[in-house]
Amino acid sequence: MEGTNPVNKKLAAALSGGAVLVLALSGCSSDDGNEKLDAWAKQVCDAVQPQAKKIEAANAAIQKETSDNSAPKEVQATDSRAFQDMSDAYKAIGVAVQRAGAPNVDGGEKKQQDAVKELEGLSAKYAALKKQVDALNTTDQAKFADGLKGIATELDKLSKSGSDALKNLEEGDVGKAMSKQESCKTASAPASAPATKS
Repeated sequence: MEGTNPVNKKLAAALSGGAVLVLALSGCSSDDGNEKLDAWAKQVCDAVQPQAKKIEAANAAIQKETSDNSAPKEVQATDSRAFQDMSDAYKAIGVAVQRAGAPNVDGGEKKQQDAVKELEGLSAKYAALKKQVDALNTTDQAKFADGLKGIATELDKLSKSGSDALKNLEEGDVGKAMSKQESCKTASAPASAPATKS
C-alpha cells in the first residue's frame, strides 16, 4: 500500500515553490538616494527578515519530516506547526508594511494597502490549512494520505496564486531602495531545499 511518503514529498514540493514569495528582490541598486524611501525600505526589511527566516524554517521542517518515513501523527504535528508559523509570519509582515506607512512613490498608498490585504489573505489561508491538517484522521494511513493530498493541492494553488500586490509594491524605486538594505538581501536569499532521496 502506498504510504504517506509520496504525498509528503508533493506537499514539500508545493511548499518550496511558494512559501518564500517574501520579497523576491531584484538585487539591482540605485544611486539616486531618496532618503524617505530608504528609511521606509529599512523599516520594512528589518521587520521582514525574522519573518522570512520563520517561513524558511517552517518549510525546512516540512521538508525534513517528508524526507523520511514519518508516522502520520508526526507529519500532522509538524505540518500543523509549520502552517501556524507561516500564518503568523505573513500576518506580521502585513503589520510591518502597514506600520511603515505608504512608500514615498506614485500610488504608494494603494500599493501599500494592496500588499497588506494580500499578506493578510495569505495568513488566513495558511491558518485554514492548519485547521485542515489538525482535522485529519491519523489512525487510518490511507485516509490520512488522502487528506494530505487535498492539502497539497490547496498548497499548490496557494503557491501559484498571486503575490501580485507584493510584486507591485516592490517594483521600481521601492524595489531599488529595498535591495540596498542588508536585511532584505538576506531575507530574499532563496532557500535551497535539501535533495531528498527517493
